[in-house]
Amino acid sequence: MDSAVLATWNHDSWRSLAKCADMDSSLFFPVGVTGDAEIQIREAKAVCNCCSVQLQCLEFALRTNQEYGIWGGKDEEERRVIRRARRRERKLANAS
Repeated sequence: MDSAVLATWNHDSWRSLAKCADMDSSLFFPVGVTGDAEIQIREAKAVCNCCSVQLQCLEFALRTNQEYGIWGGKDEEERRVIRRARRRERKLANAS
């Protein structure tokens, strides 16, 4: 399937199945990374870790370059690492 379609907000209606669908979204957008924000990040990731559409959510965030918040159980830095690894893999594949 086309990656543009996969990156749409409601592809396969994954959002309606998300554990966070009826939660206050501010939980997933902590301010900072220390103190109370650390607790909030852990709580948000715990919700994601038991969600049936965690991978779809993460893929959406990666494909649409979501810079802030917890998506698919990953924070901003974790998603940057994934993006860098994917770019490296593509670069290596294209060099072959």
